Amino acid sequence: MEVNFSDLKVMIIDDSKTIRRTTETLLAKEGCTVVTAVDGFDALAKIADTKPDIIFVDIMMPRLDGYQTCALIKNNTEFKSTPVIMLSSKDGLFDKAKGRIVGSDQYLTKPFSKGELLEAIQNHVHLTHA
Repeated sequence: MEVNFSDLKVMIIDDSKTIRRTTETLLAKEGCTVVTAVDGFDALAKIADTKPDIIFVDIMMPRLDGYQTCALIKNNTEFKSTPVIMLSSKDGLFDKAKGRIVGSDQYLTKPFSKGELLEAIQNHVHLTHA
């Protein structure tokens, strides 16, 4: 099923300005509304206001890491069904397993391609936008 990207609100949580900018530019070209956050605290403050359709969260961040951020999102009744995709430069089995434990829906290894990013969105968002 084809996802209409122009209806989607995507949140990118990453302490890397480069990753945030690159991903935001790429998704904006597809028609997505993109909300960015520099860390978990910043994201949690924005999630309630923006109600994103899908969230990409970096694992290694200061203050509140990606695992903690994902767990907090998934423990919130309003957002527990929002797909959360972990982003990491580590491709370890332990990291992926830990991501699953806190409720992440998928795990992308950096650097990821445009195709991987869009595929991740299509894999998860069509469930809520069917």
